[in-house]
Amino acid sequence: MKRSFFFLWLTASWAMGWMGCGDSDSADSNSSTPTESDAGSDVVSEGSTGTDALSDGGSDDTASEAAMEGSTPLGSVITTVNLHNPTEKEAIDVPLTFGHVFRPGDVPKGTTLQARVGETLIPTQVDSKARHADGSLRHAIVTVVASIPASGAVQAELLTIPLPEAQTAVELGDLLNTDFNASLTLTVDAKTYSLDAKTLLQGKIDRTWLSGPIVSEWIVAGPVVSGQSYHPHLSARFSVRAYTGLKSVRVGLSVDNDWAFEPEPRNFVYDASVQMGSKQVFSLSNLTHHRQARWRKVFWWGDEVQAYVTHDSRYLMNSGALPHYDPELTISDEGLEKQYAKWGTLNTGPMGIGPMEPYMPTTGAHDDIGPLSRWDALFLCSMDRRAQEMAMGLADLAGSWPIHYRDKDTGMPVRLDDYPYMSLLGNPGDKVNPKTGKSEAFPACASQADCKSPYTPDSAHQPSMGYLAYVVGGDYDHLEELMFWANYNMLESNPHYRAFEQGLLKWGQVRGQAWSLRTLGFAAYIVPDDHSFKAYFNERLDYNLQYYLDRYTKNEPNPLGIFTDGYAFAYNEGRGIAPWQDDFFTWSVGQLVAMGFPKAVPLLEFKAQFPVGRMTAPGFCFIHAAAYQMNVRDEKGAPIYDTFAEVYQKTVDPAIQALPCASAEMGEALSLAPGELTGYSSSTAGYPSNMQPALAVAVESGIPNAKDAWETFAQRPVKPDYSAYPNWAITPRIQP
Repeated sequence: MKRSFFFLWLTASWAMGWMGCGDSDSADSNSSTPTESDAGSDVVSEGSTGTDALSDGGSDDTASEAAMEGSTPLGSVITTVNLHNPTEKEAIDVPLTFGHVFRPGDVPKGTTLQARVGETLIPTQVDSKARHADGSLRHAIVTVVASIPASGAVQAELLTIPLPEAQTAVELGDLLNTDFNASLTLTVDAKTYSLDAKTLLQGKIDRTWLSGPIVSEWIVAGPVVSGQSYHPHLSARFSVRAYTGLKSVRVGLSVDNDWAFEPEPRNFVYDASVQMGSKQVFSLSNLTHHRQARWRKVFWWGDEVQAYVTHDSRYLMNSGALPHYDPELTISDEGLEKQYAKWGTLNTGPMGIGPMEPYMPTTGAHDDIGPLSRWDALFLCSMDRRAQEMAMGLADLAGSWPIHYRDKDTGMPVRLDDYPYMSLLGNPGDKVNPKTGKSEAFPACASQADCKSPYTPDSAHQPSMGYLAYVVGGDYDHLEELMFWANYNMLESNPHYRAFEQGLLKWGQVRGQAWSLRTLGFAAYIVPDDHSFKAYFNERLDYNLQYYLDRYTKNEPNPLGIFTDGYAFAYNEGRGIAPWQDDFFTWSVGQLVAMGFPKAVPLLEFKAQFPVGRMTAPGFCFIHAAAYQMNVRDEKGAPIYDTFAEVYQKTVDPAIQALPCASAEMGEALSLAPGELTGYSSSTAGYPSNMQPALAVAVESGIPNAKDAWETFAQRPVKPDYSAYPNWAITPRIQP
């Protein structure tokens, strides 16, 4: 008997869909601020809780009971999801599994969720993954069973109920008693290797990911084998998801070339085939599998479930877990269709990256760059099936980048607290651990050709990888992608620069620190409470926040609220900074606050001064708030200016300064409309667009003049059309 969750049986009826970021009919209330918690079992039982890694105390029963007084009443509808059937045949009692985040207090400790279609309760299983400090549910993987009309959809409400009695889970032994199997065959260097899920399932289970009466999922892994020998570099992972009755079994297969310390790493060329039972379902020839990369495909044994789920975008954004895109934004169907048509022409198979920029350090705007990438933002704001396919597909393709360093001893990403001297940069001597006398350098390739990849990652232009897909989909492989990317950003530097196991990000470009902090925050927030990397990422985030707090709120505060770390002073011989990069960092700090990391609050209050001051400070005309660069001191090493008026005087042409702010005369002199901001105001990727997320989180910080700054910005006469490119269309979670 395994602990699992309540389910009842149903029939279903009516349909509804969303297209805009705020077009659903769920309540729009402000997100409150959760704090991190850390639980301890492999499948988190309902009601379990733990300690807070980033706040002053844990989530003890007294605190939980106090929080419960303001929590959602039992029986309340928390949110809705739409269940879609794209086939021309009615789907009867079809199982659907999806991920979901919840606001603090919405699903209190001691309660769970029940899905309802119309007046009918439907079978529901909730696998809790992460909880807020008050014990309420933060993230769960939900499975429902529904009937959906042909080419139609039904809307399911998620409401709170008391915890029910435990029920018997779908058992692994029952699956092993069938003829189920999933097998992989690789032909490498004229030698045949294989691995199959059934053999692995009869041995050690690496992770039980789901466990309940509707569905259970087991994750197993191993090296591919030829006779009595195994391949030293290539391995495979099977995520086997079995639904009740065993009519449908979903298998996620990941093929990896990612061991961190295995000698002689290199690319491998091979042929591959996949069988489900006795049927070949996939094959490819002459694939070059790049070093430190992986590929993933999903297959079905039995009946394939083609139905899918879409979420209430507004609720997801108001949970604080995701960037808050403009709820009034409607995504262009024409723009979506163009992106989807392009998707169909690109390499979206193993070792492909689809529409992503292959050389991340490429300068200028990328579709990849922003709080979320273009494709993730299109999906979040539209919940369109085409956008969903692209966003989820790109989470798979994130594995193609050469950033994956897995510890062969643990089967998980390498950890800085295990290998504090490992790094992708630095001299050999920099990587010798003085405590052990051993080098923690990654093994070198025999030649550059052996390890050459067509893709070059970096942190300064890095999209968010895997996070949104995991939040709404719940696949462990996507969670692993997020963890790999968060870890890679800390491996990029010399170990001495990053303070060894602390993983400080201070050494990089401002934009690199911004996007790395975002990804680290996403990992700290969403990794399951029972996972060993929960505390790991929270500790790394805490180290970084403490560093920034010490520097900017204690040791070296400056009156402008500007960022001075890394390569901040990259302009005019050390006089100037890039406000747009600074704005990226401000937004990332604001997102941490929205996700409930209290240590980020004073840092946001400091950083919010810079975008707010550029819009409202005396002596600074807001028309120039989004300039490409600004002088903030007289020379390299000189003190930062005390006022925004000084910044304006030392940055803007005196002839322009002499004109009335935002006047027709100023507009004419700048070849702009009256009141139009400089920096390509009509562009979806212009500098005013880059500034918008920073202003939005500044409003949420509550510092003086933030609302006035937003209102002035919102009333600007020339704005971009975000309907097909919503990357920067961030708005405040609270009303200005």
